[in-house]
Amino acid sequence: MIQLMVNWLDKLGPRFYTAFLVGDRWKLYLRGLGTTLEMTVVALIFGMILGLAVAVIRTANDQRRPGQHSLFLSLLNVLCKLYTTVIRGTPMMVQLLIWSFVILKTSRNKVMVGIIALGINSGAYVAEIIRGGLMSVDIGQSEAVRSLGLNYLDTMRFIVIPQAFKNILPSLGNEFITLFKDTSLVQAIGGAELAYYAGTIGGSTFDYMPPYIGIAVMYLTVVIILTWLQGKLERRLRESDRR
Repeated sequence: MIQLMVNWLDKLGPRFYTAFLVGDRWKLYLRGLGTTLEMTVVALIFGMILGLAVAVIRTANDQRRPGQHSLFLSLLNVLCKLYTTVIRGTPMMVQLLIWSFVILKTSRNKVMVGIIALGINSGAYVAEIIRGGLMSVDIGQSEAVRSLGLNYLDTMRFIVIPQAFKNILPSLGNEFITLFKDTSLVQAIGGAELAYYAGTIGGSTFDYMPPYIGIAVMYLTVVIILTWLQGKLERRLRESDRR
């Protein structure tokens, strides 16, 4: 048994050497990882801005007092509900294909197309996460602050959102990790990220196992680091609450 394991490792070593070291191929993996992280950060920022806007609109509509009517707010709320329903109800891969081959079919920058698709997709989930956090804050606080003269936006900015952020931080962290892993789908439209380079190297060496095992380890390492950072931030926020 041990001899079989030794023989297997002897055969595996040259395969990984070819996949990562021959011709400085490791630089392609690092380039792909850099692009993947860049896509994740930009798409998350885009998704956060979009999700926050949608969440504020839907929360404002849900928290209207009886008898209050606003045709403009109602119309915006319908559009936001339609957006979240469509995006959350269709696969990420299908959305990528539509953006790449239908809406932005003339664009050659597939990474940018991927960022747009990922950001819009993430925005729908972030909107529901933030909306849940906003609704969890006691509405009495908002009414008390509004009675002191603050408008709706200032109330959200200074009172509601800071409290809601602590409640939604774990869910936002999970969304960031999910978004990081979903960037691998961009290879389907020709985006040059980590999975794309692994497939390219596997095709040139006619051996896909080492590149894909290698990037799996890279994805796992980054996710472990992100999870650790998220836990550290959560502990720091809990400590600040105790003070």
